[in-house]
Amino acid sequence: MGLTVCFGELLLRLSAQGKHLLGSTPALDLCIGGAEANVAVGMALLGSPTAMVSVLPDNDLGRRAVAHLAAAGVGTAGVLQKPGRMGLYMLTPGAGLRASDILYDRAGSAFALARPGDFDWQACLAGATRLHLSGITPALGPESCELALEAAAAAEARGIAISFDGNFRGRLWQAWGGDPAPILKRLVASADILFGNHQDIGLLLGAAIPGEGEARRRAAADAAFAAFPKLKIMASTARQVLDSDRNLLSARMDMRDGAVQTGDVLIAGIVDRIGAGDAFAAGVLAALERGLAPQEAAEWGLALAALKHSLPGDASQFRVEDIAAFRAGGLDVRR
Repeated sequence: MGLTVCFGELLLRLSAQGKHLLGSTPALDLCIGGAEANVAVGMALLGSPTAMVSVLPDNDLGRRAVAHLAAAGVGTAGVLQKPGRMGLYMLTPGAGLRASDILYDRAGSAFALARPGDFDWQACLAGATRLHLSGITPALGPESCELALEAAAAAEARGIAISFDGNFRGRLWQAWGGDPAPILKRLVASADILFGNHQDIGLLLGAAIPGEGEARRRAAADAAFAAFPKLKIMASTARQVLDSDRNLLSARMDMRDGAVQTGDVLIAGIVDRIGAGDAFAAGVLAALERGLAPQEAAEWGLALAALKHSLPGDASQFRVEDIAAFRAGGLDVRR
């Protein structure tokens, strides 16, 4: 299996305990988060070699984040440590018919202050066969846009495949008045795998994708394949929110010559849905690294995403045997 390098910001996540609101919780739970780091951790625990490229503050919190990566087996040589602060996000977990809510505090973080030229991409991408990016990095500001484009250009120049997760964050773009479509189009144009749905494609192409259900998902994929010649796979999940504790989830992968689709899984008793999309991406990429067929890759992604809902924190902590047990329907105690 090749080496997947993930590039993006690691964050401190502070969550209201239980079902409290952020403004009235008696205590906060702390964990390490970040979409790209979640993919690196998820893949590493499934046995796929991964490494992280990022910037962290040179303090105890930064060192805690590095230890979080290293504990999962993620390479950390590409993580710079500089003076500054870690970005934060605060989570109010949903309950019943109340949706979860996120408050960002990322401006001026050590990563947000990084500039093009700060990374030695020759070293960071050494031995890599894939670079994984997401739409979060360019959402942080104009310099971060240039940094994401620099990373993609460095990978392209070395013949390294690129996967891109849309991860659209409207609040981050709005904070600095950024225009997401032109930047995101340039990044998606470099990718062979896109994690996204009809909303992402509508944003990129400036037109809503008509239709419903599977027909709309195929229409979005066809539009993406027409617009981006390098793109080979578009992977997505479809979620039906019954309430904050019960969701229906399915997965799909569209290729230029066809598509595969899973059935719906009922996820009940949700502990934490944050990071489920990153777990899906990790499962799909890890399966494809093993040479598994698209149907099985979609099922790996769905299994890891569904399992992530049972776990507090941002990143999946599951292994291949957990995916196998989930797919086999093993819900009883394993002895």
